Amino acid sequence: MIKRKLLKKLLSGSRNIRFSEAASVAEAFGFKLDRINGSHHIYVHPDVPELVNLQEVKGKAKPYQIRQLLKIIETHNLKMEDEE
Repeated sequence: MIKRKLLKKLLSGSRNIRFSEAASVAEAFGFKLDRINGSHHIYVHPDVPELVNLQEVKGKAKPYQIRQLLKIIETHNLKMEDEE
């Protein structure tokens, strides 16, 4: 799926988001996978002090973690890498 469509799906508030879709959107905004601790996938961004934590549960991402990711993107005014 195109990253813009994925972002639109996340913004719609859908609770049916695959973990791979959430990870793709995080990476599209410049986050890199730093480490995996159990089910926690920790992403870092060079310009953002906060960490992004995504968990996979039965193939889906947790809705509250998607909301946290979107809030960090908005707070730090991040752009998708292809927009720069």
